[in-house]
Amino acid sequence: MNVFELTRALVDIESITDNEGLVAAFLQNYLVKIAERTGGHVERMDVEPGRFNVLACWGKPLVTLSTHMDTVPPFIPSRDDGEFIWGRGACDAKGIIASMTGAAEKLLGEGVSNFGLLFVVGEERNSAGAAVAARTPRGSRYLVNGEPTENKLALASKGTLRFELIARGKMAHSAYPELGESAIEKLLDALEAVRHVPLPSDPLMGRSTMNIGTISGGRAPNVIADAAKAEILVRLVGDAAPIREAFAQAVGTRAELKEVLCIAPIHFQTVDSLPTTVVSFTTDVPVFGKTWGEPLLLGPGSILVAHTENERIAKKELSGAVEMYAEVVRRLQA
Repeated sequence: MNVFELTRALVDIESITDNEGLVAAFLQNYLVKIAERTGGHVERMDVEPGRFNVLACWGKPLVTLSTHMDTVPPFIPSRDDGEFIWGRGACDAKGIIASMTGAAEKLLGEGVSNFGLLFVVGEERNSAGAAVAARTPRGSRYLVNGEPTENKLALASKGTLRFELIARGKMAHSAYPELGESAIEKLLDALEAVRHVPLPSDPLMGRSTMNIGTISGGRAPNVIADAAKAEILVRLVGDAAPIREAFAQAVGTRAELKEVLCIAPIHFQTVDSLPTTVVSFTTDVPVFGKTWGEPLLLGPGSILVAHTENERIAKKELSGAVEMYAEVVRRLQA
């Protein structure tokens, strides 16, 4: 398949996080066919039942090209026009998988070896695949992580600090609210306090931001709510500790502030002459650490359309990414 055909084939396999088995099996079989004719080796890294990473190596990898196979919901099948390929995962990150695979075939055609492809599960939720891979490195000196950066090398990416805010109350008939204690009202008061916490800035990465992503609770309109919960995500530009402390103080005794995930912001290595950018999203790289080598971050597509109903990737960027990834491998091996 060419890069466009492979992108569409991958997009058309639903692989919402926790359901990556089919797309992983497809990629394993696809890469085995390439490896059989080029002297490579393909293996699966089991993460949990039905979920596994796929690793393909040619020689001893000095450079590993890596991205994720999972997508956010909902599943959106592929379509294309003269300019774009559309569908869930088109840019985040199935088009990237296709361009990395195309780069591998290009390099192999030139007689280049000592590189790998690593495609992982779970990036969109908890980086479970990257965590497993981090425990089983292969000696790679550089990890080129693929995310939508419009084919520009990222200088830095923000981190993530995620909380659950849990409020508890006492049920009562809504006609007699004095007999109950509303968990929803407690939660709303705690959220309002958190919203007024000042967040830091960084000269390179810009402002730290907060999103209240979900709110749930209560049982019925005529029942005083005995439980309510919100999920909060902060994009970090520095140390998480001051935000952690400020949120806890703002919430006080009104609710329980439970930390779910903390991933630090990260600065990346660059390659001379390639254009650069700074991104606000979080990637698998902090979970990998440097177990697979010094990290770089770049890929085709725009993060501004990822996770939307109009997710798409420009065919021109996909084609450009094949040569871009191949050139990065050549330079890093030099």
